[in-house]
Amino acid sequence: MNAPVISNDKAGFALTDTRFTVPGMRCAGCIAKIERGLSELDGVEAARVNFSNKRVAVHHDPRLGEDDLVEALRRLGFEAQAVAANPLAQDDRELKQLLRSLAVAGFGMMNIMLLSISVWAGAGGATREMFHWLSGLIALPVILYAGRPFFSSAWMALRYRRTNMDVPISIGVILATGLSLYETATGGAHAYFESAVMLLFFLLAGRALDASMRSRTRAGIGALLGRMGRSASVIQPDGSTKRIEADRLEPGMLMLVAAGEALAADGVIEQGQGAIDNSMLTGECAPEAVHKGGIVHAGAINLLDPLRVRITAVASDTVIAEVARLMDEAGQSRSRYVRIADRASRLYAPAVHSLAALAFVAWMIAGAGWHQSLVIAIAVLIITCPCALGLAVPAAQVVASGALIKRGLLVKDGSALERLAEVDVALFDKTGTLTLGEPRPDISALNDEARSVALALAQSSRHPLSRGLAHALQAAGVTPAEIEDVREEQGSGLTARWQDRNIALQRPDGDSAAMATHLRIGDNGWTLDFSDPLRPDARQTLDSLNGFGISSRILSGDRSEAVEQVAQRLGLDARSAAKPQEKLDELEALKREGLRPLMVGDGLNDGPALASAHASIAPGTASDASQQAADAVFIGDRLMPVALAVQVARRTMAIVRQNFRLAIGYNVLAVPLALFGFVTPLIAAIAMSISSLVVVGNSLRLARAAR
Repeated sequence: MNAPVISNDKAGFALTDTRFTVPGMRCAGCIAKIERGLSELDGVEAARVNFSNKRVAVHHDPRLGEDDLVEALRRLGFEAQAVAANPLAQDDRELKQLLRSLAVAGFGMMNIMLLSISVWAGAGGATREMFHWLSGLIALPVILYAGRPFFSSAWMALRYRRTNMDVPISIGVILATGLSLYETATGGAHAYFESAVMLLFFLLAGRALDASMRSRTRAGIGALLGRMGRSASVIQPDGSTKRIEADRLEPGMLMLVAAGEALAADGVIEQGQGAIDNSMLTGECAPEAVHKGGIVHAGAINLLDPLRVRITAVASDTVIAEVARLMDEAGQSRSRYVRIADRASRLYAPAVHSLAALAFVAWMIAGAGWHQSLVIAIAVLIITCPCALGLAVPAAQVVASGALIKRGLLVKDGSALERLAEVDVALFDKTGTLTLGEPRPDISALNDEARSVALALAQSSRHPLSRGLAHALQAAGVTPAEIEDVREEQGSGLTARWQDRNIALQRPDGDSAAMATHLRIGDNGWTLDFSDPLRPDARQTLDSLNGFGISSRILSGDRSEAVEQVAQRLGLDARSAAKPQEKLDELEALKREGLRPLMVGDGLNDGPALASAHASIAPGTASDASQQAADAVFIGDRLMPVALAVQVARRTMAIVRQNFRLAIGYNVLAVPLALFGFVTPLIAAIAMSISSLVVVGNSLRLARAAR
């Protein structure tokens, strides 16, 4: 490559990171080609591809500019562009293009097949020629439009004297179309428009499914940054306040954070005290007490008194943005079948080209003539299309995922079932995972009158404990009393009047972080203790996992005393107060031991761990970011879907291996038939479709796996 030469002496130059989008990556072979090619450039320290979002991160000397790296990628056969200002923004243009192409190919295929039925039924003469011309008029625009993803990729590769899987596909489609036009123009008996369009349809279906799954793994990471406050009230030098958008905030500014407001930046409290809802970062449902000098982070919600916060970090430098970055970088493809695809992709194109060329030359030497030799070569190109091989994994995944959905578990990542089948150790977060994540009060001591008053007060507050109390009382069928003069005193609680008596719902002993609240009606008072109960089948789920040979432990960011209580009840080893990076380090340590960890968590602080673990599952009550980072999401109060997912995953991988044997067996049988001239392009397309249907039919047996 004619890249600029950069001296290896980097003294005075700090290496920089640049990210590029590379939409032309199609397989694991592309990953190896890009990482190896870029790493050979002078000035590039390392290159790392994230196939799930089709991006490459380059760690390089700053004297090697973006344009130089784009040109290097182009010479490798890939168009690329630097990532926009928001590195986590979602780009669904490729998926939309594939879906449009798939719709066009499906429409064209159905109409051409209807016309072909008449030809197959014996129509001849002028009628046959008319149907061929009508088929051609439909097929040409369909092929030109629907074939763009393959044609553009193949042209880019050939332009720089390289090859990829799209090259033989494009050659087969173009030759089949060209030969069909020749046959139609010369009044020939056969045309193969349906073969070309059918081939495009099946290939586009597989590619659209892959793009859809990758898009879903990325959805929500960009939205994670939206959980920060969109703007902040900044105190000006003259004491006035001005509302400033979050992206215009700067370190050193002084924010005034009102009660109920989400922080728009990280900072240190300069004035005020009270409590914040930091569950988004820590997973702990109890409010966290804060005071002067305390550190607070973007995304946390101020529950009580107004706070004055000196900004220390904004935008991409905040803790929540760092968590998003860790999730993005940890979400690398980890599939063993990706490595198989890597090896296959290196052999597929040259092998198919060689077989087709061999067939053409051999038949020409045998005296078959150029027409028959070309037809046989086209049949070889079509019949060797790896549709059945490509469907071996996704078909099984789709059926198994559908069966799991009926049991309350949504599998989002195409390779998640493979990784779930391989896990041998499970790490559980505490709050919201092993427990329900909802503060629930003991209301047994309250009489009917107190319950009614408590519900009326609880419904008037946004405090997490008030919401938990209201939920419990409503579930018990309590009707709220009619109260008046309701006042919420920031940092204290609620007061009101009921039947000429003073009533209040306040924290006990001035402790803003206590998992308790005090109800007072006149001279009477009750203290309500809150707890976060275990999921009803937590013990049974752990026993089931143990039966599969999977050991379990707790990895939580919660307080030590809260984690230890749950660990003792379940008989598990536990680590508490773990930060996001520490959770990642724990997972990496397990991997170095040769283990394949399953992470089950719900908090934002679990997001990087969920993305980095060998496999991951989140509850339906988890934060949006955690649900998107996880491979699967279970719904409801029961934890058993976690064990069920492992059981179904292992059954799925057995079916996948059967599918591979069926697909390989098809090629072993079909390719010799095509080489010896027993298969026309139409029969090749039909055979290719039948092989795909056989794989799909075998996969349908998984529909009963989750029963």
